[in-house]
Parts: sequence; structure tokens; C-alpha cells
Amino acid sequence: MAEGESWERQTLEKIALAAVTEQRRARRWGIFFKSLGFLYLFLLLAAYLGWLTPSELPAAGRKHTALVDLQGIIAPGAPASAERIIEGLNKAFKDKHTQGVILRINSPGGSPVQAGQINDEIRRLRAQYPHIPLYAVVDDLCASGGYYVAVAADRIYVDKASLIGSIGVLINGFGFTGTMDKLGVQRRLLTAGENKAFLDPFSPENPRHRAYAQRMIEEIHQQFIDVVRKGRGARLKETPEMFTGLVWHGAKAIELGLADAYGSVNSVAREVIKAENIVDFTPQQSLADRLAKRFGSAAGEALLGLLNGEPSLR
Repeated sequence: MAEGESWERQTLEKIALAAVTEQRRARRWGIFFKSLGFLYLFLLLAAYLGWLTPSELPAAGRKHTALVDLQGIIAPGAPASAERIIEGLNKAFKDKHTQGVILRINSPGGSPVQAGQINDEIRRLRAQYPHIPLYAVVDDLCASGGYYVAVAADRIYVDKASLIGSIGVLINGFGFTGTMDKLGVQRRLLTAGENKAFLDPFSPENPRHRAYAQRMIEEIHQQFIDVVRKGRGARLKETPEMFTGLVWHGAKAIELGLADAYGSVNSVAREVIKAENIVDFTPQQSLADRLAKRFGSAAGEALLGLLNGEPSLR
């Protein structure tokens, strides 16, 4: 092979090799930026769906105020179920950087059993971790079962317009016997046990069953009163109306000893606990739960709109 041809071939090989190297480098950078883009989108999706919550992120060794949210009706399977709230409280107290715990409450109440379980767990955790205080901070509403939970806290902070109280118990239902008579519908009910049809809405009201139910809710009401008295102690300024089921605004609640002072999550963390860094330990719903709740809510509103003959905007 001539010397000129060898030089040209070597030059072409070098150019080809350089082109391949550049293509590989460009491909690697392309893969890197695409991966970075996918990671960014994943983080956005995870944040939206609640997969990455502050409670799952490291607190970087900083002292912090732990937050647990109790929002909505207190009931099994609900976001404010005893299981979920207790899980969040346990994680909050066990974290070695927690200086104090805030239970933020915005609830109309719910199951006395669920509320009682949360109250009991708060008392257990306060005894187990005596150096970590727990404060209840009320948003708009802390009524009935919500207040049942709140009285286990060291102190209760409210806004002047928060609604507090509703210390009472109820059983509600409907009676359909008149409607059934008008429609010509017969109730065919077989029971084994004379009280098995207790409070059956499709049967005529039984005075004996009504009296029994009244005694039962009065006993549960007394349990509620005892829990409030135990939790609030000498701070409580009892009045004849206090345990009748009424609610009071925050300013009056402080006057009656149902609450202690004005405060928000930020002000309590900053001025009372002295740890402005707030870490949320509230357990988040799974993706399936969120989708079921969202689609279920949308379907329910659509059905309600059809029944009412009205459009719904949300």
C-alpha cells in the first residue's frame, strides 16, 4: 500500500472513531438527561400522591416539632381513624429529634370508641415520654369526638372563632313505616331473640327499645363527661350548659376552661415548643385509597346533583 493511501486511511479511521466516540458521549448525556427528567416527573407525581411526605424524609438531625393531623370524621377506615392517628403519634414520639408534638384537629367528631382509643393512646405516650409535651391545636372545629381526643393533650390552643364543645352523644335514624303503608309495602322480618330488631327503621318504634337506647347513650355521655373532667381538671369552669351538647367559640371556650389559649401550629411550634422546624408525621393514604375516595366522591356528588335536579360545581 502506498504511503499516501496509508495516511489517508489512518486519517479516515481517526475521524470515524472520533465520530463514534462523540455519538456514544451524546447518547450517554441523552440517557442522563432523560433519566433526570423522568426522576423529576416521578418526584412531582410522588409529591402529589403523598408518597414523599415530610415524615418519610430525614429531619437532617435538627430538633423539630412533630405534627399529626386529625381532619374529618373519626371513624374506622377514615383518614381520622384511630389506627391512622395512633400510628402517626407513635412515630412522632419515637423520633429522637422531636421536641414536642402538635395534634392539629379539625373534626366534627365521630365514633366514641375510636375517639376513646386515641385519647387512651395519647395518655400512654405522654406517660412513656414525659419529656415530650403534646398540644392540641384547633382549626375551625373541635366538637364531640374531636374534643374527646383533645382533652388528653397537655394544653388546647384555639383561634378566637374556632368552635369547641358539643359534649354529648346521639343516635339518629329514620322511621319509614308511614311511607311503607302509603306505598303498600309490607315489612317481613324474622328474628331469633325478642330484641334483635332493636331500632329497626322499618318497624314501628318500640317504647321499650327507645328507653333502653336512651339509657345507653346517657351512660356513654357520662363517660364523655368523666373524660373531659379528667383531662381539663381544675381548669374547667363548669356551667349548667357545659355538657348539654352546645358549642362555643374559641374566646368563650378559653373563658370556660375548655381551652387554654390562642395559638396556631406555627405559633405553638415557635413560642411554646421552641422548635420552628415542623415535620409532618401524619400517615398518608395509599394511591388506591386516594383514587377510590376521589372517584367515589365525584360519583356521589353527581348522583346527588341528579337527585336534587341541580348542577354541582367543585
